[in-house]
Amino acid sequence: VGSDDRCDPGLSLSPGRSVMAEPDYLEGDCDELIKPKKLINPVKNSRNHQDLHRELLMNQKRGLAPQNKPELQKVLEKRKREQVLKAQKEEQEAHKKRSDLEIELMKRQQKLEQLELEQQKIEEEQENTPEFVKMKSNLRRTKQETDGEERTT
Repeated sequence: VGSDDRCDPGLSLSPGRSVMAEPDYLEGDCDELIKPKKLINPVKNSRNHQDLHRELLMNQKRGLAPQNKPELQKVLEKRKREQVLKAQKEEQEAHKKRSDLEIELMKRQQKLEQLELEQQKIEEEQENTPEFVKMKSNLRRTKQETDGEERTT
């Protein structure tokens, strides 16, 4: 067992080493071997990535976790918001650009709706009145009609 065993990885395992093979060039004993250098990740070294990572860490410390919505859901929500805004704008423009004819038609429609509501109220009141009151009003009408016929003759 000579100096060649130190450069051969995996031959000698000390009791403190883990089961996974560790590279022997970390010990620095073998000068003949070319030691690999860690590759530079251009994404992690970019300024934008560093700023974003720093901001995410700060937000995580503060408890402001980013919303974990799927991209599709975000797009759909954005479209829905845009449609609502567009509909509101169209409604406002349509409201502003009403002609005299449209204004007059709207007034007539409102009057008709009010008349219909009044008729419905009258009908409901008649349905809710007791039968003897209805009969009494019918008797009055028939009496008035007979009195009117007698006067004309």
